[in-house]
Amino acid sequence: MNIEMIRASATRLNGHARHTPLLNSPFIDKIAGRRVWVKPECLQHTGSFKFRGAWSALSALDPSIRAAGVIAFSSGNHAQGVALAANMHDVPAVIVMPRDAPALKIENTQAMGAEVVLYERGSEDRDVIGAQLAAERGLTLIKPFDEPQVIAGQGTTGLEIAAQAEALGITVADVLVCCGGGGLTSGIALALEAEAPGLCVRPVEPEGFDDVARSLRSGGIERNNAVSGNICDAIITPQPGDITFPILRRLCGPGLVVSEDEALIAMAHAFLRLKLVAEPGGAVALAAALCRADQIDGEDVIVTISGGNVDPDLFARALRSLE
Repeated sequence: MNIEMIRASATRLNGHARHTPLLNSPFIDKIAGRRVWVKPECLQHTGSFKFRGAWSALSALDPSIRAAGVIAFSSGNHAQGVALAANMHDVPAVIVMPRDAPALKIENTQAMGAEVVLYERGSEDRDVIGAQLAAERGLTLIKPFDEPQVIAGQGTTGLEIAAQAEALGITVADVLVCCGGGGLTSGIALALEAEAPGLCVRPVEPEGFDDVARSLRSGGIERNNAVSGNICDAIITPQPGDITFPILRRLCGPGLVVSEDEALIAMAHAFLRLKLVAEPGGAVALAAALCRADQIDGEDVIVTISGGNVDPDLFARALRSLE
């Protein structure tokens, strides 16, 4: 993994992915006690940053290999990103999804033309299922985070942040990134190392699923005890990736951890103040800016909202959290 791969990915993504803005609200600034700049990847195609990595990976494949089709496993956002990228390339896609994934994400993935194969998150291994289907059908596996071309695609978010921060005169700041397996976090960290070295990436995770924060403290890969049981489903992974973790360890600051209630509060503020729809996992970085201000330095903080694919009932619950 290197910056040249990210720059090459940005070239392939040009005209296909959206350049998302950097937004600010004085109301959110007041709560956080500093200026908060929000990178809303919930406005990206399919409602999350995952389209960047999916397009990057598919567009890098040899056309003859790509034509046979691709397979991915995901709780929903990577699924939708791969489904749309495959549809745009006019190739088949099979997506292995947990049965307890939000219904909206399953429906959207199917609507984009992908075949969805459901599995039990607690008792079945998605890696095994994916490998078997790939072998049987001659499909190319597009991993959700531990894949160089996927990381390169996610890293284009960091290139945009660097340019936007420079335009705003921001040279020093923490950049809080919603973190699961570390694809987005490591990609942004690599981009900022090259383009904006004064910006320090810090991963943000939900309580009970803070494998990256613990791994950064220990210096080795730590696993979560559970693989489900949190509303932040989009960023729950068993452990950091073998490719992503060395990048995280080298470039990231200490991880931050927030509660489910804090994620819901952040979702409500994002909607009320910025008119953004965030899912719980996509709101944890904003939650950290709002609720963990004592663990952040500087006058400015940049946060990602990594996704906005949330079921209506859960979104309504978030809006009630400020009552």
